[in-house]
Amino acid sequence: MRNSLLLLLLPFGSAFVVPQSRTTVPSIGLLAVALEPEPEGGEEVTPLKTMAGCRMKKMEELKNVKSDNGPAYQFWMTATVDGNMIKDNHTELLKNAKKKANFPGFRKGQVPPYAMPQITQFSIQEAIIKTVEAAVDVHGLKALSGSDGQVEVKEKVEDMVKGYKLGDPIQFTAVLNLSYNTDNAASDAIDELAGVVDVAAEEV
Repeated sequence: MRNSLLLLLLPFGSAFVVPQSRTTVPSIGLLAVALEPEPEGGEEVTPLKTMAGCRMKKMEELKNVKSDNGPAYQFWMTATVDGNMIKDNHTELLKNAKKKANFPGFRKGQVPPYAMPQITQFSIQEAIIKTVEAAVDVHGLKALSGSDGQVEVKEKVEDMVKGYKLGDPIQFTAVLNLSYNTDNAASDAIDELAGVVDVAAEEV
């Protein structure tokens, strides 16, 4: 099995991991890496609200995983991360970095060029997390707690940074463990994720 690097925890309690490096491939308008092939089979999940560029499929039931909302399943998803969200994250992270920056050879408050790719990487990671959260919510699903709720992004974020132009969208795929949300319908909070959820669109 491919080794995965634990990067950070998703706000809803799931581990966010990425695999080993993949080759960056060029695209027009949508930055892409070599996406993991879509698995065969599974059941397409109908979203409760429209989310542009996103698909979710229910795969196998997780027999040894418990959920407060009934059976738990592994899901496959693909989604497009809104470029403006990445750009906003980058602006905020860079602003905070400048407040603390004190690098040898650079004046206080100046972020050296070699640190910029890491800021971009964190900006993309945060946007992927928000996109996954929105996808889970919009499909009427709920993340599992603890290690049972692992989310594995199949493409390497470091590859996404290579040649990335700030403001461009990014596509990714992931597998995640979820249950159906029996508490309520999709949260209105997802509407606040500008550019991610297109509630006015008539088609998925």
